[in-house]
Amino acid sequence: MITAVHNLVYSDDAPATRAFFRDVLQWPCVTDGTTSDDTDATDDADAWLIFGTGPSELGVHPTRGPEGSSWSSSRHHAISLMCDDLRATMDELIARGAVFTTDPTDRGFGLVVMMAVPGADEIQLYEPRHTTAYDR
Repeated sequence: MITAVHNLVYSDDAPATRAFFRDVLQWPCVTDGTTSDDTDATDDADAWLIFGTGPSELGVHPTRGPEGSSWSSSRHHAISLMCDDLRATMDELIARGAVFTTDPTDRGFGLVVMMAVPGADEIQLYEPRHTTAYDR
């Protein structure tokens, strides 16, 4: 039985990316049998941290639209973070050092902004306007 989804972020600077998830997003983490309560282990720049990301859901988007129009350049996977109040969440994350690379945009399905992740690709943060599955 599948019990969870494990997401992967590939980074050119893994310690910086891990520090961002730990310090800016403040996600709980584990490494080698320790938890984020054991700050000596999880503060180690060389530690291979695994982060708890909270509830999740998975959507499947087409790469082609009506009449063959392209909705996406190719098959790929993407990570989007969801929040209840985009502006309040942005303010909180900015206070912890987050950098947003776009202004909030209404994309129909929700209010969307892109957030820089040190050493890795940007991550979308959005306030959904669609029915969510993570609380079912």
